[in-house]
Amino acid sequence: MLPAQPEEAAVRVAARVHELAAAYEPPGFEHVPTADTALFLCAVDHGTGYRDAHRVGGRGPFEGSALLWELACAAERERPGTLTAAALADVDAARVAGLFRAGEETARDPEGRARLWRDLAGGLLRDHGGEASELIASSGGRLGGDGGLVALLAPYEAYADPLAKKSFLFAKIAERRGWLRVADPASWQVCADNVLMRLALRSGLVEPGGVEEVRAATRDAFARVAAESGVAPPVLDDLLWERGREDPDLLGTEAGEIGEPQRRDGVHWY
Repeated sequence: MLPAQPEEAAVRVAARVHELAAAYEPPGFEHVPTADTALFLCAVDHGTGYRDAHRVGGRGPFEGSALLWELACAAERERPGTLTAAALADVDAARVAGLFRAGEETARDPEGRARLWRDLAGGLLRDHGGEASELIASSGGRLGGDGGLVALLAPYEAYADPLAKKSFLFAKIAERRGWLRVADPASWQVCADNVLMRLALRSGLVEPGGVEEVRAATRDAFARVAAESGVAPPVLDDLLWERGREDPDLLGTEAGEIGEPQRRDGVHWY
């Protein structure tokens, strides 16, 4: 999926990334109150469907994924235990819709998100005493390999993505908040979502194709960019996602105005 001379594209994009990273400070995720909150929100962080931006607790306005996180984190701070396995083991669509309600709208597909939460809550109760902290401890700080965090999360539907986008998102938040000390940093991967696919396509890092092909190629291409630029994959991921949402030409337009391929119906990984 990479173009005929991928090394040249990677070097060019890496130089741009190095320039952007010089003035970039990645988020610390201080607004996420607990590891359980992070685990359950990463599980349903996809295609929120919000049309408008909204203020939450006098802050914002927030939109899309940021709005979903602000609403749920505010609920957890106000009512500790809201986002735990014990509380979500029998969650239904109505409760999900209420939690994510902003004005007259709520997140798309509350039943689907409730199903993912029930599956994750049941698995966490069965396998790790219902605690995200126990899940993290079971990994021994490893991301990859048998028994690593990605493998431990993979049995749950929300985290079954072969490219482990949500697993790496959870790991990134957990590390920044001090809940996880990564023992194998070489295992970090960039999360290939729609924003990063668009950047990779328009800059010429990858060629157009089917959505799964482009996702895989995007992850591989940005791994090469991370190595070339010296910017760690989790930081690169944040930088590209934050800046790329507003500027699809952040890394260049060598390939023209290409959009990311349409996601498949029912897929909640990107």
